[in-house]
Amino acid sequence: MRNAQQGNRGPGGRRGGWQQAELPDAGDAAAWFAGRLPDAWFSGPAEVTVDRDEITVIGTLEPPETSDDADARAAAQGRAARFREDTRSERMSIADEAQARYGRKVSWGVAVGDERVLFTHLAVPVMTRLRQPERRVLDTLVDAGVARSRADALAWSVKLVGAHTEEWLGKLRAAMDEVDNLRAEGPGL
Repeated sequence: MRNAQQGNRGPGGRRGGWQQAELPDAGDAAAWFAGRLPDAWFSGPAEVTVDRDEITVIGTLEPPETSDDADARAAAQGRAARFREDTRSERMSIADEAQARYGRKVSWGVAVGDERVLFTHLAVPVMTRLRQPERRVLDTLVDAGVARSRADALAWSVKLVGAHTEEWLGKLRAAMDEVDNLRAEGPGL
């Protein structure tokens, strides 16, 4: 199982956890789900991603055999819908256990071939203060029809930055892991 968070963490199991409210440590969430999920559900290990609000579990299903791309997409969506319905009660039971253990909502999804389907996931409001130049960027995106609102424009901008800076963000996460490791080696207070 892959986990977006690995290594030593501050309070709450987060990098830089000293800046966050106390949350249960979720550093072992990937391992917990690996042991808790039924072996027959997915064709490989599930991807487990943790942040301060949510744990997202995405498993891989075998894609159905089809002859063309249009059929493949429809077949993948059908397979995802069947899995969602067939596993609903057991997924909810597992989610309840995980939510009690980690203090975060659990969201589910599947990858089927090239399709990635999220069944449930949070959209968490984030408060920010922007000065006029930043607001003008958002307003330009709204006025151009790229986004419906400033909130959508901000979400679009964050996705764009994330897509184009993944290597840099990976280096930043690794550096934060090193800071957490050094902090753990230091003297306790």
